[in-house]
Amino acid sequence: MTDSRPLDSHRVHAFTDDPLGALDAVGVAEAISAGDISSREATEAAIARAEHVDPALNMLVVRDFERALSQSESPGPGPFSGVPSVVKDNTDVVGLPTRHGAESVPARDANADASFTAQLRSTGVVVIGKSTMPEFGFNASTEFENLPPTRNPWNPEFSCGASSGGSAALVASGVVPIAHANDGGGSIHIPAAGCGLVGLKPTRGRVVDAAEAATMPVNIISNGVVTRTVRDTR
Repeated sequence: MTDSRPLDSHRVHAFTDDPLGALDAVGVAEAISAGDISSREATEAAIARAEHVDPALNMLVVRDFERALSQSESPGPGPFSGVPSVVKDNTDVVGLPTRHGAESVPARDANADASFTAQLRSTGVVVIGKSTMPEFGFNASTEFENLPPTRNPWNPEFSCGASSGGSAALVASGVVPIAHANDGGGSIHIPAAGCGLVGLKPTRGRVVDAAEAATMPVNIISNGVVTRTVRDTR
């Protein structure tokens, strides 16, 4: 029997007629700056979207919704002031655990933001939580031994890639327009390709180094973002 349904009939997404709409991060920031929407409205919309699609896609490992709503009342300055975003689970966010996608890592809250988290916050984003990744990033698919995989929003039967798979799925499904990602050997561009996003691994020195760089013979890790538009990544 031939399947006559359109190619995107299996798609799981959260795009709807709310303050985020189909805007990219620049568009959301412009709408906030113009007073068309507030940062709290954008954050509330991202949270509602996450609650709608995350049960099917498994993209958020830690939710920080209440603190995000509080921060959205007075977001920091920057080109993405008030825009909701997430940080990957291998990078410290003060007050949240960093478990590197591994159940073996204790869920202890970080005492401070990592240097890149601070740099990301300097753009004005509001962090609503932390995104999933495979154990220690050692996989090209965001899968786990004892938990459901993070699924591809275009078709949940397919992989979203890795290791920044949760971030890519969150952006592709419309929960947030921009999300933290990092890459040692494909962890930005693999999930970006799999989820139809823009994924650029920045040249070393363009952003602050990851903490792991100090112990590596060659610094192969770059922090960056995954987005739906080139202008957001630029």
